[in-house]
Amino acid sequence: MLKFLGMPFIIAAISGVTMAVQGTINSALSQKTNLLLATLVVHIIGTVVALAVVLARRSPVFGAFWQGIPWYLYLGGVLSVVIVGLVALSIPKIGVCNATTAIIIGQVGTAVLIDHFGWFGVKAIHWSPWQFLGLGLFAAGAKLLFR
Repeated sequence: MLKFLGMPFIIAAISGVTMAVQGTINSALSQKTNLLLATLVVHIIGTVVALAVVLARRSPVFGAFWQGIPWYLYLGGVLSVVIVGLVALSIPKIGVCNATTAIIIGQVGTAVLIDHFGWFGVKAIHWSPWQFLGLGLFAAGAKLLFR
């Protein structure tokens, strides 16, 4: 129960709030311009902000640590472009609530697999019967949210 009251949970919940707002804003931007241009602008602005934070914190940019990193860990940028584009494309067609519900279903389903199998170097957290029940209830709740 304490996991739901701790700072990591609160941070994750705030992340969820920002994702819903970001998807809505990106979708509106893509309708005012176009999908590819909006995705490009969003990532340029994100790059500038991230660079400013790295420089302000004086984080090392160059170092030997880059050599030991598996290639697939660099795919986050590619996935970010795909995410922004697909969210911006889906929200005008099905609405923010339906799109966000579908996103969360995809996230939780994939997260269960990543945790269970320990993919991408994360510590394996195996499924329990309670998690299956929770996943079933989650899916039922998601179905109720769809309009």
